[in-house]
Amino acid sequence: MDNVDKQLLNLLQEGLPVEYRPFLVLGKKLGVSEQEIISRIEKLKSQGYIRRLGGIFDSKNLGYFSTLCAMKVPEKSIDYTAKIVNSYDEITHNYIRDDEYNMWFTIIAPSEHRIIEIIENIKKKTSIGDILNLPSSKVFKVKVSLDVINNV
Repeated sequence: MDNVDKQLLNLLQEGLPVEYRPFLVLGKKLGVSEQEIISRIEKLKSQGYIRRLGGIFDSKNLGYFSTLCAMKVPEKSIDYTAKIVNSYDEITHNYIRDDEYNMWFTIIAPSEHRIIEIIENIKKKTSIGDILNLPSSKVFKVKVSLDVINNV
């Protein structure tokens, strides 16, 4: 990864310019062509530095509900359980942690009822009855921007 890649990653974290040709705008900022920006993004994505490019929407302002869930999943059942959890479009993140409650995932759904429905379905399909439902009561921070150039 060269310095242009690092600068590009920093710029992409700020968001794409709302322009007809956003990659042309980024290219001008970095002194390279629009096609060079597109090629670099494709390369960075194939190398795993970029997971996805897309909008980030405030689900609460759009009328959605969210929660963080935690489960105690036996080691031998982790892959099976992850497949079930990940089968729901409403599940946005799913992580394994080194803890008694070792599987943590988030649900964003159009209603609290739908969240409960998903949790109950997961309980039924996995035979794991203990799923913590931890909706947030206050949001303190939701954005992170990594300074790739200075490793900050």
